[in-house]
Amino acid sequence: MLITHDTRCSLDAVVDLVNTTPEEDGADGLAHVAALSDFVRTHNVSDVGVLSERDLADVRQVRARFAEVFADPEPRATAAIINELIAAAGTTPRLTDHDGYDWHVHYFAPGASVADHLAADCGMALAFFVVAGEQDRLRRCEAPDCRRAFVDLSRNRSRRYCDSRTCGNRLHVAAYRARRKEAAG
Repeated sequence: MLITHDTRCSLDAVVDLVNTTPEEDGADGLAHVAALSDFVRTHNVSDVGVLSERDLADVRQVRARFAEVFADPEPRATAAIINELIAAAGTTPRLTDHDGYDWHVHYFAPGASVADHLAADCGMALAFFVVAGEQDRLRRCEAPDCRRAFVDLSRNRSRRYCDSRTCGNRLHVAAYRARRKEAAG
């Protein structure tokens, strides 16, 4: 599956957006407008003006819908969610070449809110996976104490953890220690 630069940026943004969702005992990664501003800056979300509490509330609603995409393995349900998001965003595809990037497609309408921008561009990036029959690559970490979202871009679709250096390594070390303890016991 060919993933263009702009699609990859949108995938990174949607994963990071979903991962700002507070877990049962965690803090909201988008607790205030300043956090949303940081998110927009980190992901180079273009064409965004001054952010407000309304923008924050709208982005949280979009985030909740995207979280459903990573939770639901059924393609029809996922397609319905993505269709609702991109339709509500007033998706308006257009070619652009800004900020030193070659030609790419923006799906948000000029002057769109940050929530509509994310819904359109990230929604289309996820739609490409559904269309290609690759929805199973939209996953949640398998570590028992982690539910972070990620996109498995490995060739053989074998990635199980959001980060192999933290969640994956922690579980492998625990399994190794358990085997050693059992062998010694």
